[in-house]
Amino acid sequence: MTRIPAISILVLAGSIGFCISCGSNSSPVTSAAGANAAAGSTPTVEVTRVVSRKLAVTVRLPGELQPYEVVAVFPKITSFVDWIGVDRGSAVKAGQLMVRLVAPEIAAQRGEAQSKLQAAVAQRAESEAKLASEQSTYERLRTASGTPGVVAGNDLEVEQRAVEGNRARLDAAAQSEKAAKAALQSITEIQGYLQVRAPFDGVVTERNVHPGALVGPGSGSGANVPLLRVEQIARLRAVVPVPEKYVAGMTEGAKVDFSVPAFPNQTFSGTVARIAHSVDVKTRTMPVELDVANPKGRLASGMFPEVLWPVHRSEATLFVPASSVARTTEATFVVRIRDGTAEWVNVQTGEVDGKLIELFGDLQPGDEVASRGTDELRPGTRVSAKPAPGDSQGSPK
Repeated sequence: MTRIPAISILVLAGSIGFCISCGSNSSPVTSAAGANAAAGSTPTVEVTRVVSRKLAVTVRLPGELQPYEVVAVFPKITSFVDWIGVDRGSAVKAGQLMVRLVAPEIAAQRGEAQSKLQAAVAQRAESEAKLASEQSTYERLRTASGTPGVVAGNDLEVEQRAVEGNRARLDAAAQSEKAAKAALQSITEIQGYLQVRAPFDGVVTERNVHPGALVGPGSGSGANVPLLRVEQIARLRAVVPVPEKYVAGMTEGAKVDFSVPAFPNQTFSGTVARIAHSVDVKTRTMPVELDVANPKGRLASGMFPEVLWPVHRSEATLFVPASSVARTTEATFVVRIRDGTAEWVNVQTGEVDGKLIELFGDLQPGDEVASRGTDELRPGTRVSAKPAPGDSQGSPK
């Protein structure tokens, strides 16, 4: 009876020792498997280098063609249209007679002014004759007064006063003649307004009256309607509202290309001539004018060209592939790989240049970023970097 417990104790001890032995032999295998599994979980990320260069791209902006000069021709005085020699589309030369107006009261006023001038001239001539006569009499009396008792002193003084009076009347007559000439000149100039002439070489683009119409500064509801509108189209202005972010680097004299829907397969060009140097607070754009030569008249005012606006940076900026930029509701960032660890770098994007996009942020030229930006690659993740295909600047870490 006492041997059975002893044998049981020996069997139990042997079993425990065998289990301990088996456990210690299997530990290295388990550790190696765990290590291999851990090594296999490190993701491989394709990276590309951040490059630095000066931006030089073109963006498409809308514009508007306007005549280089445009004049709305209004009548200066109330009158009737007697004759009109141009119509919409007529080419005119500077000084060419376009409209002849008639105003009978102007002719009457000119006749009256001429009559007044003639009267003033006659009055001046009469005053000159009287002054000459009185002057001669005074000289004779003064000579005779040299002999005592021949001429009374009072007579000499009276004659002297008469000469002075005639001289004053002559001066007044001369002033009256001058005023009459000015009045006649004024009426003549007003009469000249009855002939409406072209202010410059151009084309009549609008005609609103016909012979017999009453026109003038205050001739009723049509008082604000011009007789004609003349535009210079041999030279045009292309007005381009340039967004605020594109105004840097603009220079006068730069050549800019554009196209218009009327000639979709042709490219026209203009020269930057006038820069407003002021941003419109409502549209956040700066008006810029291009001078466009249009000798054949193919372009027309009012067209809306598509302008290929050049955008330049005075200093180099950073670029990465557009796919490297990740966007979430909270941030725009790239994933930089540094020492095998992923980190997010917040950035602001600029212009797109081909497959690259301009970036502004805490980056340096040569930094490696993930070729495909994604928020799935969390900050602090250990990764294995390899250069992206076609990226000669990338290098694995």
